[in-house]
Amino acid sequence: MENNFLYNNFSGLLLIDKPYGITSFKITNKIKKILNVKKTGHCGTLDPNASGLLLILIDKATKLHDKFIKKDKIYTSSFILGIVTNTYDLSGNIISKIDVTNININKIKTAIETLKGKIYQVPPMYSALKYKGKKLYELARKGIEIERKPREIIIKQFDILSYKENVIEVKIKCSSGTYIRALAYDLGNILGCGATVKSIRREKIDIFDVKNALKFEHTKYDVDIIIKKIIRYEELIKWLEGQ
Repeated sequence: MENNFLYNNFSGLLLIDKPYGITSFKITNKIKKILNVKKTGHCGTLDPNASGLLLILIDKATKLHDKFIKKDKIYTSSFILGIVTNTYDLSGNIISKIDVTNININKIKTAIETLKGKIYQVPPMYSALKYKGKKLYELARKGIEIERKPREIIIKQFDILSYKENVIEVKIKCSSGTYIRALAYDLGNILGCGATVKSIRREKIDIFDVKNALKFEHTKYDVDIIIKKIIRYEELIKWLEGQ
C-alpha cells in the first residue's frame, strides 16, 4: 500500500518486539514515517544490545508518555560472572577477569537478596542520560566520566532461572529507571568477582506483554499490519482511568 496520507484516526499505542542491534529511537522514527503521523514516542529506552517489548505512542497518545513510563517492567537476562566491561555488557572492553570457581548458587542467592526491595543504583556511564545536553555514552566514548548520583529504584522480583558455566539466567521485575546492566555490575561487586550482561530481553511493561507485540521486521511489509495492532487512544484512556 502506498503511504501518501495522514492516518489521523490511528492515535494510540503500538507494541513492538525490538530485535537486537537497533536503537529504540530508530524503530520509533520508522513507525512515524510508515504511518506518516506528526508525532511518535517510546515509553522507556531499550539498549541497542537488548531485545523485547517497546511501547510506542502515536500522535495524540504521546501526551500519555508520563503515565506509561512509570510502569513496572519485567526482564529476563543473563549475567556472566567473573568478567567486568566498561559498558557492563559484552559490547564493551574487558576491564578485568576473575576466577569464579569459589562462587556457588547459595552465594549468588544470598547476594541477590541484598538487591531486592528499595535500593540505590548508580546509572552506567554508557547510558542515554544527559549531562549538560550531552548523552553520557557520548562522553564515555571520549574517555570522560561524570559523577552520577545514585537513584532510588525498587526490585520487586529477582529470581534465578538457572546457573551453568558461570552464567546466571535471571528474571527481574523492577520499577521504572532500573538499569539491568548496572544491576549485574552491582551483583558482581557483592560477589567479589564482577559480572557483565550477556543478554537482556524485556518481557512485560505493566499488563503489556511482548507475546502480543508486532515483530519489528513485519512492519516493512504492509502498513495495514501496523494499523491492526494499534491499541486506540480511547481504549488507553479507559484503561488508565481504571488504574
